[in-house]
Amino acid sequence: MQPDFNALAVFALVAEERNFRAAADRLGVTRSAVSQTIRRLEETLGTALVRRTTRSVSLTEAGEHLHAQVAPAIAEMRAATETAASLGGAPRGRLRLAVSSIAERFLAGPLLARFAEANPRVELDVTVTDEEFDIVVEGYDAGVRLGEVIEQDMIAVPAGGDERQLAVCSPAYRDRFGVPSHPRELAEHRCIGWRSAPRHAPYRWEFAENGREFSVTVDPEITTNDMALMVKLAVAGAGITFGMEESFRGPIDRGELVPLLEDFCPYFSGFNLYYPNRRNVAPKLRALIDHMRTFGGPRQTRVTRRR
Repeated sequence: MQPDFNALAVFALVAEERNFRAAADRLGVTRSAVSQTIRRLEETLGTALVRRTTRSVSLTEAGEHLHAQVAPAIAEMRAATETAASLGGAPRGRLRLAVSSIAERFLAGPLLARFAEANPRVELDVTVTDEEFDIVVEGYDAGVRLGEVIEQDMIAVPAGGDERQLAVCSPAYRDRFGVPSHPRELAEHRCIGWRSAPRHAPYRWEFAENGREFSVTVDPEITTNDMALMVKLAVAGAGITFGMEESFRGPIDRGELVPLLEDFCPYFSGFNLYYPNRRNVAPKLRALIDHMRTFGGPRQTRVTRRR
């Protein structure tokens, strides 16, 4: 027996949300209806797709495999139906974005506020995350990341100008402890480090000298996954920290932080709005792409990993 394709769409939503009630809310049906649809799909396929507990829903191995296979096709169908529905009208629908927490210009407010004002029938749903995952499988329409961490064969539109990373400290720290003249001297200083997740190692600080890139492993006295906290700690004199220049621009302009090691901090290509290379691009996403071209520049490229 062939599975009901509507049931596959319901399953994809459950897989995206990892929650029956959230999927039911998006569909406008009851939680019980979603649960029964998934159960019938499992009976049709002869295998369990989800693990249910009182607090969460996770996918079985079979569920993970099915989701990875059907998610791109369902995304294509959603885009196609949204295109058909929007013909002769304004872009509409829910636009899900996964955005890096350090994409300061994109998240500053004005860019998204202007887009929302120009597209009142589009519901923006922005998840700020530094986890790396397949945006198609997870049900996102697009993401914003640095080019070097974007998956292969994605289409990218600049979401701002060139960027660079800087080491910074407060004037009080500089006056008390001095500052390094070379990145390798950072080992002698108090440092504030960043990590993307609790079980991940702190980020290695990246520099360049005479055109050659190198990284420095620091032993942070304080480590966090929150850039805003890193800035506050640096301003308070807790040590030297390292991150995107845009994250420090305000405190630098106010004299609360001073940049260090600038000769070792070259500029590089900044953040990109990226999305799958598919025939049907939903009008809501096309509207954002056009908006980003206005703010980020005209070029569009296919992205490949450098690492």
